[in-house]
Amino acid sequence: MLTLQSQSTIPLVTQIVDGLRRLIDEGALRAGTKVPSIRQFAHAHEVSVFTVVEAFDRLVALGYLVSRPHSGFFVRKRAAVENREPAGAARPGYRFDSAWYLRKIFENRHLTMKAGCGWLPSEWLFEDGVRRSLRALAADNVDLGGYGDPKGFPPLREFIRDAMAEQEIAIATEQVLLTQGSSQALDLVARRLIRAGDAVLVDDPGYANLLFSLRFAGAQLVGVPRTPQGYDLPALERLIIEHRPKVFFTQPRLQSPTGSTAQLAHLHRVLQLAEKHDFLVVENDLYVDLDPEPRPSLASLDQLSRVVYVGSYSKTISPNLRVGYLVAHPDLLEDLAQLKMISGLTSSEFSERLVFGALTEGRWRKHLKALRERLAEAHQRVAGRLAQLGFELFTEPKAGMFLWARHPALPDAAELSNQAAACDIMLGPGHLFSADMAPTGWMRFNVAYCADERLFAFLDQRLRTLL
Repeated sequence: MLTLQSQSTIPLVTQIVDGLRRLIDEGALRAGTKVPSIRQFAHAHEVSVFTVVEAFDRLVALGYLVSRPHSGFFVRKRAAVENREPAGAARPGYRFDSAWYLRKIFENRHLTMKAGCGWLPSEWLFEDGVRRSLRALAADNVDLGGYGDPKGFPPLREFIRDAMAEQEIAIATEQVLLTQGSSQALDLVARRLIRAGDAVLVDDPGYANLLFSLRFAGAQLVGVPRTPQGYDLPALERLIIEHRPKVFFTQPRLQSPTGSTAQLAHLHRVLQLAEKHDFLVVENDLYVDLDPEPRPSLASLDQLSRVVYVGSYSKTISPNLRVGYLVAHPDLLEDLAQLKMISGLTSSEFSERLVFGALTEGRWRKHLKALRERLAEAHQRVAGRLAQLGFELFTEPKAGMFLWARHPALPDAAELSNQAAACDIMLGPGHLFSADMAPTGWMRFNVAYCADERLFAFLDQRLRTLL
């Protein structure tokens, strides 16, 4: 019923989506019909599982298919199709099972070269500090009974309060809530502020984990285009007027995936628009410790009047410890603390004590200095190698983990990523970071994982076959 043209300039994902849409619109596939499983479809049409996953996801988002847990994909009832929303619009009840499957593949740790991943190599992290902290905890005979403070280990919250003061954010310790990484912090904020169907502004491209979470919650994602200087401000204001959002989730500093940092004037304008149009801003400042330059944040300019600030130690100390935090206005903070208790009681005091020990044992700042220098060197090296191959760089931040790049001869990063996975290479295809998951040639490169020349040999080989 469906024939794919492997030699066509039209991406295979687009061929699958358009072909199945046509069959459904023409009645060849009736409502309630079960379509072949992802693996069956991939085998029958001799395409990769990754390609089918992405195509089925888009058909779900378009309203043509529905995913039923443990059963597979089915054609939606005709009434639902006739009233479907535009491509990319999230709807209440939207299930994201196949996208989570894709995400699981994307973060497959069995791939040796993780050029597109979102974490640092273990040898770049603060393992020595954690080990020293662990020995100190063992010597202190820490009582592991009980649940700990609902808001988290008080000494660590005090440390964060003082760190916020260095960033010119004046808060009390009671305004700090410790969480299981930044993911829980963002999830708590989303559950408190958003209802299914609400319009929510997000960076586009933006933080992939957050985009998946907001889609799952049924939010209507409104992508705000990122620029090397921060935001497309005219587009931002236009989108605010059109969609009347409740919240803007953004990552101004060393953003994932672009590596860009918003200029001070852009931060001021975001806050002006938030005040004028009455919405809150959630500032995801995950990479503040990787920034060699002291610079204002949205939270420092706003003093938490309309800004919720999210941070984490997972990126620089250890992802396994899962210690993050959020800082907010006292009234909102109390609601978020209650949500934390409802969903998971307290966070792990043991992990929080370990992080506190690592932060205060005297070598933390030296570790950060060395890490920033190491990342700067990696940025220079990787940017040069990509430029030699003809890649366009979105910006050259010379800090943080990421470079955002594309090549004119490689229009579909998803297809390239499928081919790379077969060569033991994990790439970061750009559609994962897109508000509407649209095909793109942009890719995220983690400079800390791009030292292996096999990566550039693979890219060079692929380019030679296309040019």
